[in-house]
Amino acid sequence: MSTTEITEASGYWFPDDDATQRGVAVLNALRRYRAAETAMRRRTRDSMGMGETDLLAVRYLLQAQRSGRMVSPKDLAAYLKISSASTTILIDRLVKSNHVRREPHPTDRRALVITPTLETDDEVRQTLGVMHRRMMSIAEGLDADEARTVARFLEHMRGAVDQVDPASH
Repeated sequence: MSTTEITEASGYWFPDDDATQRGVAVLNALRRYRAAETAMRRRTRDSMGMGETDLLAVRYLLQAQRSGRMVSPKDLAAYLKISSASTTILIDRLVKSNHVRREPHPTDRRALVITPTLETDDEVRQTLGVMHRRMMSIAEGLDADEARTVARFLEHMRGAVDQVDPASH
């Protein structure tokens, strides 16, 4: 570990041993990554003229389209954990900005499906494509052991932050 990493890793409430210093350095690197990702999401939202929920909805709709799934307004509301009224407002906004279309369900005359427009797919690919390729290049540069270690670490971290602390309720 470099002097910069050790200095940066110092945490005033942590013991000053090697394992703790390494752990704090890793958590600090993870925090810097999260801050950079948050900034990237803000730039993406700004360039596409969307709010956070709008961008989440578009990403979900694009993923569903790529996997051949149809998405109803109810599905979108459940995914975003928002009310049906909020979903209607969101869809109205995305239709008006030409990011999505309301289309009749192919087998249920009473139902609608929400689909992203071709322009939205192109815009997302143009906005995020280069960054995704850079990220994939880095991930592909890991050898098999490194990839397993990173994936296991991130899954354990996800579990740690998803765990509900009974004392907080």
